[in-house]
Amino acid sequence: MNSSTTNAVTFAQVSRHFGNVKAVDNVSFGVKDGEFFTFLGPSGSGKTTCLRLIAGFEQADSGTVFLGKENATRLPPYDRDVHTVFQDYALFPHMSVLDNMAYSLMIKKVSRPERHKKAEEALEMVRLSGLGSRRPAQLSGGQRQRVALARALVGRPKILLLDEPLGALDLKLREQMQVELKELQSEVGITFIYVTHDQEEALSMSDRIAVFNHGKIEQLASPNDLYNHPMTAFVAGFVGTSNVIEGPLAQKILGRAGNLQIRPERIRIFADAVATTNEIVVSGTVQEAVYLGMHTRYRVALDDGGLLTISAQNQIETTATFLPGSRVKLTWNKAQMHELMGSV
Repeated sequence: MNSSTTNAVTFAQVSRHFGNVKAVDNVSFGVKDGEFFTFLGPSGSGKTTCLRLIAGFEQADSGTVFLGKENATRLPPYDRDVHTVFQDYALFPHMSVLDNMAYSLMIKKVSRPERHKKAEEALEMVRLSGLGSRRPAQLSGGQRQRVALARALVGRPKILLLDEPLGALDLKLREQMQVELKELQSEVGITFIYVTHDQEEALSMSDRIAVFNHGKIEQLASPNDLYNHPMTAFVAGFVGTSNVIEGPLAQKILGRAGNLQIRPERIRIFADAVATTNEIVVSGTVQEAVYLGMHTRYRVALDDGGLLTISAQNQIETTATFLPGSRVKLTWNKAQMHELMGSV
């Protein structure tokens, strides 16, 4: 992969090893200018190491890291037009919010009036106007995170790196901040590269997502393609809830050995059903029925072997329609299935 004028970041066959651990293993990808790009994966999958390679906190053992058209593989962090936002905010507790914001501009010898003007503009951008005189300890967790974001943006870097920045927030605030982050990125037009292990967070904000596993990218795609067309069993299981159909049933459907994937919400559950031309119908016994408000989750043991999870939307006020032990038919459209590469 070559550096491109349309890419903010390009990795060309990049590896970073720690002893026998291949944290990043011959990885290549490109992040477009102005894109909200997410590294998604479990702990130890390589996503944070990739972020640190972009920031310059780690250096590649092999391969090339480009920032724009520049070979930045050996460039020190202070020479990169990149800023990083961490989960712990990393604010100076003895400084006011405004001075925290203006600190990077002070290091660049920007005049005091100019840096305070830019800091006030950045605070307004994150809806914290009027709080510049407070200390970080006087702010809520969500406000401190906004300050950390505004401080990162005050110098308008070309690339903003975000290392699980919402991990310390409670669920409601995290969901609110996800919306605000995406709106902010669209407003400022800066390339955001985001690291998370939370697949819902990744799906809700990203233009594209790279799913990491054991130091490699298993799949790089838009949220829609990643969810609806996972390429491997790992991606199918990590991004949302998925059923993997294997063994005799997969053989019967495909006419050969293989593995298929289908999402729980794509399967319908009936007391009885007849197959049409484009549909699959299988029989089974309900093992579990869990009422979850908006939907009921069923676990059905198939007569052909294996278990399927079904998510049935509750369109009327009801408890589970089918109780454990009920004989049921499951049906889904053939087009809703997706064949997976490799073994499960």
